[in-house]
Amino acid sequence: MKPRSMTLLLAAGLLLAGGAHATAAGHIHASHAWIRVLPGDLPAGAYVTLENGSDRAISLSGASSPAYAEVMLHHSSTTGGMSRMTMVDALEIPAHGKAVLAPAGYHLMLMQAHKPVKPGDTIALLLKFTDGSTLAADFIARPANALDDGR
Repeated sequence: MKPRSMTLLLAAGLLLAGGAHATAAGHIHASHAWIRVLPGDLPAGAYVTLENGSDRAISLSGASSPAYAEVMLHHSSTTGGMSRMTMVDALEIPAHGKAVLAPAGYHLMLMQAHKPVKPGDTIALLLKFTDGSTLAADFIARPANALDDGR
């Protein structure tokens, strides 16, 4: 085999091997991304639908944003008439399934906006997964009385 042919064969093999170890974020599609903006310095909630196109479960472990000092993954629940919000370490997105972050359920809590965010603004978030990969997504700011992304 000629040296050039051997080099091309080796390069093709490396490309195929690289595809076998794709990152979690490469299999996730984010849609319906929006933020409920509350008045003053109150924290905002971020919501999104995450669809997993892979054959294995993938876990969202958090997020960050240049527009906010801190972003935390939370779950809201109501038990016995009492509402509570709990910080969670990760949210599993099932293989070939989806996870919906929505009001009164899982959501991202956005703390301490660096400057006021108003309805209509687009806010960049970097979604983080347990394998260390990330996915950039734009979230549309909606007013405090919004119940969904407005679509």
